[in-house]
Amino acid sequence: MIICVDGPAASGKSTVAKLIANKLGLLYIDTGAMYRAVALCAKNDNITFNDIPALERMLSGIKIEFKMKDNTIHIYLNGKDVSEAIREPAISILSSSIATIKIVRQKMVELQRMMAERDRVILDGRDIGTVVFPFSKHKFFLIADLDTRTHRRLKELYEKGVEADFEKVKKDLAWRDSNDSNRTESPLKKADNAIEIDTTVLTVDETVNKMLRMINKTIE
Repeated sequence: MIICVDGPAASGKSTVAKLIANKLGLLYIDTGAMYRAVALCAKNDNITFNDIPALERMLSGIKIEFKMKDNTIHIYLNGKDVSEAIREPAISILSSSIATIKIVRQKMVELQRMMAERDRVILDGRDIGTVVFPFSKHKFFLIADLDTRTHRRLKELYEKGVEADFEKVKKDLAWRDSNDSNRTESPLKKADNAIEIDTTVLTVDETVNKMLRMINKTIE
């Protein structure tokens, strides 16, 4: 089973994907976290995004893993837990830029497909249903209005102890929307056979239950 959950930033993808993974016993793969890890790796190695040879060398040896720790999924970059480091706002912006680079996307798709070969999975991202697993029977596209997504991202940052300004976060999300949708390589796009769910006025539980009903119908 491969369940694809696509949509813009802060539309609720990660939250519902984690809950569905727990309910159905699936491996949750946070593809956005993978791109964040790549951005962090490049930043730590002082690699500029236009230095393709350096990026190729970095990607050839990169190791990204998801592991359960204290009942929470953590992401490891080359053996180091970077779950907190990749959530910094600066890394978020860098990840959206590095995700436009073809060799980066190719490497991440390769890793995502390898993970799916070993487990039943649910993945969230921007191009899971269109590029990574176009033949999946279970595809969802989550949306929400910009103000709602801004409040969600602010809440997430505050819970991590990160101070943030509403207008700046809103501006960053709008920039990411534009960047993700207009990039040449694997843009944010709803798959033709994906089920669109507007989470603006839905609770997390309502969204999860709605998706589970649809998944169960497909299985039946």
